[in-house]
Amino acid sequence: MGDMTDSERTREILRKVRQVEIRSRKFVDESLVGAYHSVFKGQGMDFSEVREYQPGDDVRSIDWNVTAKMDRPFIKIYEEERELTIILMVDISASGDFGSVSQTKRELAAELASVLAFSATRNNDKVGLILFSDEIEKIIMPKKGRSHVLRVIREILFYEPKRKGTNINTALRTLNRLIHRKAVCFLISDFLTEESQAWIRPATREKPGDLQKMLTLTGKRHDLICVDLHDPRESELPRVGWVVLEDAETGELIEVNTSDPRLRSVYQYQNKQRLSAMKDTFIRSGVDHFRVHTQEPYITALRTFFKQRGKRR
Repeated sequence: MGDMTDSERTREILRKVRQVEIRSRKFVDESLVGAYHSVFKGQGMDFSEVREYQPGDDVRSIDWNVTAKMDRPFIKIYEEERELTIILMVDISASGDFGSVSQTKRELAAELASVLAFSATRNNDKVGLILFSDEIEKIIMPKKGRSHVLRVIREILFYEPKRKGTNINTALRTLNRLIHRKAVCFLISDFLTEESQAWIRPATREKPGDLQKMLTLTGKRHDLICVDLHDPRESELPRVGWVVLEDAETGELIEVNTSDPRLRSVYQYQNKQRLSAMKDTFIRSGVDHFRVHTQEPYITALRTFFKQRGKRR
């Protein structure tokens, strides 16, 4: 939007947000809303009241404090939580601006987050947002309503990050400090951190395993779901001769001959190892995860995730 006036920029932002809203609402049909409800609603139960124990009641529900006071057994009655808090944690580091097909990873993240936000709104849930690079860039505390969701979408699409790097641990620490009650948290990132690329840059700020520890800790406090964004060019180099590659987050330049089959083979192997290691980190952390590709419909991956998770309940 380089040379636009403020009014032109505002109109362009509104047009893009509206475009994403229309696309998102097309996908947020009854089946997706129903899948969202069945997967997330009912997993949390709020204490409602106590009543006197009756034969056949589950003895594990006995409220021993009340029972001791009343000198006869009472049980706790729970009801399904009517409202959930959904936190969208979106990586807006420089690597998100990359996309070799129809959209960048950041645009993909915005649309996916929009579908989740509208699904939450249709279920009368609150939605919050944490935008992060290698620091926390923006926080929007959880609220309800369409206007709030549109603000969330606008920030994901158009917020201009101050930093280029990625620090997922900082984002998770912030989440745990800010949100005390259990929330459903979608961590949307390409997970291209210094730790995940140690084979490229041996010197890392975070010690190996730190991300796994933070994922494990956060997964115990919240319902954490990691959404791994991936572009096909991150796994396979095109054969186009000599090119200069730039690391979007560090600015490091390297000249490579993409016609060299050995180079392409090493590049493909190393990225395959990175993706495998990342998946292993998710599994070891005990958190849910699924991968979304820029060249494939994200709604398919989301529906598949809901279906698989629903089977486990």
